[in-house]
Amino acid sequence: MTDTPTPKNFAPMGPLQGTIRVPGDKSISHRSLMFGALAVGETRISGLLEGHDVLATADALRAMGATITRHGEGEWSVHGVGVGGLMQPHTALDMGNSGTSTRLLMGLIASHGISATLTGDASLSGRPMGRVTEPLGEMGADFVSSPGVTLPLTVTGCLPAVPVTYRLPVASAQVKSAVLLAGLNTPGITTVIEPVPTRDHTENMLKGFGADLNVDHRDGERIITIRGPAELAPQSITVPGDPSSAAFFMVAALVVEGSDLTIENVGMNSTRAGLVEVLQQMGGNIELLNTREVGGEPVADLRVRHSALQGIEVNPDIAPSMIDEFPILFVAASLAKGVTTTSGLDELRVKESDRLSAMANALSLVGATVKEREDGLIITGTGGKALPGGGPVTTHLDHRIAMSMAVAGLVSTSGVEVDDTRPIGTSFPTFETLLQGAAQ
Repeated sequence: MTDTPTPKNFAPMGPLQGTIRVPGDKSISHRSLMFGALAVGETRISGLLEGHDVLATADALRAMGATITRHGEGEWSVHGVGVGGLMQPHTALDMGNSGTSTRLLMGLIASHGISATLTGDASLSGRPMGRVTEPLGEMGADFVSSPGVTLPLTVTGCLPAVPVTYRLPVASAQVKSAVLLAGLNTPGITTVIEPVPTRDHTENMLKGFGADLNVDHRDGERIITIRGPAELAPQSITVPGDPSSAAFFMVAALVVEGSDLTIENVGMNSTRAGLVEVLQQMGGNIELLNTREVGGEPVADLRVRHSALQGIEVNPDIAPSMIDEFPILFVAASLAKGVTTTSGLDELRVKESDRLSAMANALSLVGATVKEREDGLIITGTGGKALPGGGPVTTHLDHRIAMSMAVAGLVSTSGVEVDDTRPIGTSFPTFETLLQGAAQ
């Protein structure tokens, strides 16, 4: 990312129409590279998301011995080193803005006989890593971190690591994944107990790569076990479109009058598709077409038409399946009729920014009626009437705040100025191009 902020005013552009494809799923892209790096042989990936976050994962894996090559847009190959084969990196691993890269790589390194220093940008360096260092420390890894268990942080792996049974204190796919990845090179059975289900790409993909992984359900909890050391076999992976990226276009098409937009090839994993359900509950006209399965993941084309949205009370149980989509849901709520109430969202305070506070401030600045509570927002919508607009909105280097407020600008009187569009490149480099193309 360059050092100079790139502000932009997002103004009304007209209805969104036609057919688009959003970039590949970020979660699956990260894991495709990581598991390919731990397999012996060549893994081929098509549809890889080429945002800054995923490229940071690729660079880190190269530094630890994997051969990763780009062959064309979204087309990549990985020649892995095998489980246990990661090599000592010679320099610090720069994670940029990617919390996923950081936490999952901490898990990988934790059970290898190497040490690595992880660094990141100002936003990532403020994010707490203690929830990951705690279980990995129980497995024998050692950590030296900045105050508050933040980056820069040095991980020294333990060989052999010690298998643990770990109950997740908070719903976090990243913490779960970090422990399971450490378990890949740990002799014996590593167990993660998940009281609240979170996105399950790690489990699905590790099974696909040949890991001895089982998921049981007991007393309403998911019990995930992995036997190490594992041997992973290379795969050919087609990455579905990212539902978190599709979310911005879903909401834009719902709130911009006259819109009728089809978003092709969107991942519909049940642990990620909560936003579709909530928007439909609000009266959103979203049709799932051509539902199918690609590489073990459910996929569909979404046809989204402008709708009069109604405020609702969002069930907190659905939060883990749409945790990254709440910023854009808050925009939809601002333009709905009546009151939308959200709760159980403490996790949003430790994302790329404090997303509850950031979105409350941003939406209030452009004329929405928002009340911030400890674990959620209460938003009284305009009933479809345009927001006044204004700005500049402070995005805190958070890509989802930037894109959410860009969508808010589409239904505003004077447009919404975003203070910096650079962070959008971390997850969705083609966002502005796609938006302009759909609104022609």
